[in-house]
Amino acid sequence: MIKKLIVTGLLCFVSASFHAQKTFNINLSSKKDTEVSPIVKEKVEEYAAKINAIIQEEKKLMEEELKVLQARNLDKVEFDREKAQIADRYSEKMDKRIEELGFDLDDVIQKQVRYSLLNTDVTSNEELKEKLLKKFRPTRSFTGYFSYGIMTLTNSSQDNELDKNIGYANNLEFGLKLNYQLSRTSPWAVTSGLGFSWRTVRTDNNMYFAKSAGQGVALVQANENLDKSKLRTGYIIVPLGVQYNFSKLKNAGMDIQYRTYYTGFKIGANIYGGVKMSTNNIVKDGDGERRDHGNYQVNPFVYGAQLTLSYNSFSIFVKKDFSNFFKDGYFKNDKALIFGLAIGLD
Repeated sequence: MIKKLIVTGLLCFVSASFHAQKTFNINLSSKKDTEVSPIVKEKVEEYAAKINAIIQEEKKLMEEELKVLQARNLDKVEFDREKAQIADRYSEKMDKRIEELGFDLDDVIQKQVRYSLLNTDVTSNEELKEKLLKKFRPTRSFTGYFSYGIMTLTNSSQDNELDKNIGYANNLEFGLKLNYQLSRTSPWAVTSGLGFSWRTVRTDNNMYFAKSAGQGVALVQANENLDKSKLRTGYIIVPLGVQYNFSKLKNAGMDIQYRTYYTGFKIGANIYGGVKMSTNNIVKDGDGERRDHGNYQVNPFVYGAQLTLSYNSFSIFVKKDFSNFFKDGYFKNDKALIFGLAIGLD
C-alpha cells in the first residue's frame, strides 16, 4: 500500500510537470526542495507512459462492453449491478498489468537519495564511494565570529590605585576562526585564526587616566563630575589551540563514516598572542569630550589562554592574560580576566 501511494505521488508530479512544462521536483527535505535525478525522472516518466497506455487500452475495451450492456435495456438495478462487475473486472486487470511492469520503487528511491546527497547520478559502487569520500571530507574552513566579554583586572599583590577606582570594563572582539579537523571521523580539530580586540577600562570616582611628568601614566582626580572616563586599546589577536567535538559519528553509506563538526557540544582550549594597534583615552566633562591617542603605557603585547564551551554556533568562554595590562610596572600585576559570549558565523 505504501509503495502504491508513493508511486501515485510520483506519477502525479510527473503528470503536472509534463503538462505545465515546469521543472520536476520531489520534496525530500523539510527545509528545501531537492532536484530530481535525471535518471529517476526518466524512469518515472517512462513508467507513467506505460501505465497511461494500459489505462487507455483497458478503458477502450470497457467502454465497448458498456455499450453492449446498454443495448440490452436492463432495468436500473440490474444495469448498475452488471456495470459495477465490469468495472471491478477491468480494475483488477489493469492492476495486474501494471504490476507485471516490474517497477522497482526501492531502486528508484535509492537512486534519488544518492542524487540528493551528491547532486549527480552515479552508475557504479566505485563511483559512488569516490563521490561520498569527496563530499564528506574533514572540515577545513574559515568562519567568522563575534564575541563580547566582561573584563576585570586581577592582581596577585596588594591593590593599586587603579584597582580601587576601576569601573565597568569589557572586551569586544570579532574576526575569523580556522577549523582544521584532523580526519573525517576525528572529534579533534586544530583551531587558529585572526581577531581584532578592543579592551575598554572605565574608571569611577571621577578619576581619569593622565600622563605623568615622566611620560608614564597615572590616575588623576577630576575637579568636576565626569560623564565619561575610559581607556580603550585595540589589539590584533592570533589564537592557536585544539577543540573536541562530542557529536556522534554518522554513516554516509559504503562503510564511510563522518562527523559533522559544526553541530553539537564542543570544548576548546587555546593560547593566544597579540600586538597593540592603538590606545585611545576618552574623557567627557562639562567642557565636552576629549580624545587622546598618545602613549599611556598599555602593554604593546598581550598573551594568555582561553577555555571555550560551545553548542552549535554559540559559545561561552573565559580567557586569562598572562601579560600585565600595563608595562614598566605601572599599575603593577594587573592582568585581564574576561568572561564572555561568542557567536560563530558558521
